[in-house]
Amino acid sequence: MNRFPVRRALASGVCVGVLLVTSSVFAQIKRPGSHIDYTFEAEPHLLLGPIAPFDRDDDIGFGFRGTLELVDNGFIKTINNTVGLGFGIDHQKNTDRIPVVMQWNFWLHRSFSVFGEPGAAIRLRHKKGDSFDPFIFYAGGRWHFTDWGALTFRIGHPVASLGVSFFL
Repeated sequence: MNRFPVRRALASGVCVGVLLVTSSVFAQIKRPGSHIDYTFEAEPHLLLGPIAPFDRDDDIGFGFRGTLELVDNGFIKTINNTVGLGFGIDHQKNTDRIPVVMQWNFWLHRSFSVFGEPGAAIRLRHKKGDSFDPFIFYAGGRWHFTDWGALTFRIGHPVASLGVSFFL
């Protein structure tokens, strides 16, 4: 039995699927302002543990992030993006962090958005003393299951998180 035609057909199908998804994504991002209308994003989340080798004394935890939308049509006026100011608290076994970030959102599809968050944080260590992290960075994505809510995943320095965003 010759498997080559089956593999070629499968590869062609995958390529067509990727093109359809990509065209759908680019159709949404090229329409500035075609995202949900919100002023504040409230996000309770679970911290999934440390991702950096020097934070191994921390465990899983929980936190909250609030983001105030500052610019409805962000830095690039020709695409669907917003800019906000994010702040919150993350609690782990040995550390509390108070992050302040700039959140830049890219609305790729009605059901999917991505974001980047550069910022800084105050680290309150229960055993090692307090410190200031002058640079933290997160990148994440959201699956919007409704206009008012989304499942949010964030990964970066110093931890990763999984939460639910409520758009108010």
